[in-house]
Amino acid sequence: MPAFIATVVLLAGNAFFVAAEFALLAARRHRLEQAAAARKRGAGSALAGVRELTLMLAGAQLGITMCSLGLGVVSEPAFAAMLDPLFRSIGLPSTAGHAVAFAVALSTIVLLHMVVGEMAPKSWAISDPERAALLLAPPFRTFTRGVRPLLRALNGISNAALRAARIRPRDELTIPKDAEGLRRLVGESRRLGLIGSAEHDVLTATLRTHTEALARLVVPADRIDEVPAGAKPEEIVAASRRNGRNRLLVRGADGRLTGVLHVREVLAIRGLGADSPDAPTAGELASPVLTLGIDTPIQRAVAALRERRASLALVHDAHGQLLGMVGLDDLLGSVLGGARTAA
Repeated sequence: MPAFIATVVLLAGNAFFVAAEFALLAARRHRLEQAAAARKRGAGSALAGVRELTLMLAGAQLGITMCSLGLGVVSEPAFAAMLDPLFRSIGLPSTAGHAVAFAVALSTIVLLHMVVGEMAPKSWAISDPERAALLLAPPFRTFTRGVRPLLRALNGISNAALRAARIRPRDELTIPKDAEGLRRLVGESRRLGLIGSAEHDVLTATLRTHTEALARLVVPADRIDEVPAGAKPEEIVAASRRNGRNRLLVRGADGRLTGVLHVREVLAIRGLGADSPDAPTAGELASPVLTLGIDTPIQRAVAALRERRASLALVHDAHGQLLGMVGLDDLLGSVLGGARTAA
């Protein structure tokens, strides 16, 4: 009976350390910070555990190792001793009975250890990591405080080994800051079941625009609607009606596109001497036009246009050759449309 109780305690202990380990690894830090700000029980301990993750993982590994060794030292021999008389009573020789009892006891303990002590708590922790962290972090932190000197010594040895291999040890998870790192994080979160397939598709479609160049959205140069710099208001309005465009690019005398104007600026001066020789020309009404490289990522292009409060930009290749233009509406449609399609 004492061996049975010890087995239950050791399995429960192993499950506790496994669940605590995976909960701290899978918990979203911003949610723990929100919980701590709301003064939820256990949030402070969970957040502190995430901030010194290597020490907490060392504590989990120490606890798992102790429980596993305990199962091997206490539970397996006790189960084998219980089964040995049973197998001898059915006529097996003493040596064979002991061997069979040992094999059955070992298989039983290994099965219980894997299912009850490892797989079940791991699945629970990664299915609801924040809740698991809030529940388990306080007692887990109490355990690690009790063995902190030993953990620091073991952690120091581990860090020294990493430095010898020219690897910089860290106490917290490195949060990816580039699109590729975030894409890997999203993919791993989907693999672990932390996000659904719909969320994964939407996030992936949105992140794609961080690295995807705007080449596919460029309107070719021969399709750009333009007016000459010397065009008078009536000519500008006629060109706008003919092309169905409110914004027109302005081409200078040197053949280069030098600016952009909105037809409303022309309509505002119509009737105020717009037909007179002194009426402003397209070149005088135009605003400078933004220029982007063909390899500019879509998200960066959107940010540049918003910063300049512009609605379109010219696109050049690496040699400065004009390739065409791109509009803010098309860029935003690509970002939002990709997310809607994925959803």
